[in-house]
Amino acid sequence: MRQRVHSGYELDDDRSRIDRRAVHAFLSHSYWAAGRERDVNDELIEGAGLVAGLYRGAAQVGYCRVVSNYRTVAYLADVFVLEGHRGLGLGIALVRFAIDHSDLAHIRKWLLHTRDMHALYARVGFSEPDGRLMERWRETSLVAGTCEPPSTVAREKSSR
Repeated sequence: MRQRVHSGYELDDDRSRIDRRAVHAFLSHSYWAAGRERDVNDELIEGAGLVAGLYRGAAQVGYCRVVSNYRTVAYLADVFVLEGHRGLGLGIALVRFAIDHSDLAHIRKWLLHTRDMHALYARVGFSEPDGRLMERWRETSLVAGTCEPPSTVAREKSSR
């Protein structure tokens, strides 16, 4: 499914159109996926329920993926718009494209993680957890046997 947004931009859910090199180049330097290997990223693209690219002409300038059981829950991940294309409402358009997609529009519970884009996601209906959401992290590369988020483990190691 293709959708024109803003002047000269297009959203597309065609997995074969994703510029995997460009997506990996951005994500491998992001705060949430720093160091992610290219083959892992390619597997995530293949295994995602939905991938959406944001394009200006032939160039990919944004991306997101959705993991879902297609019935009750969906997780929005790896959302980005390249810096030179921000401020035009393209991030909102990209997220709306994913959550309103015909394969996922009936999903009641959407989840995501963000450190810095709360205001953007609030504009499409996301809100802070209500006390029921929990996480479990397994970060074996830092400290074997821990189930804490990497940032917590790193702080504890540096304070020793």
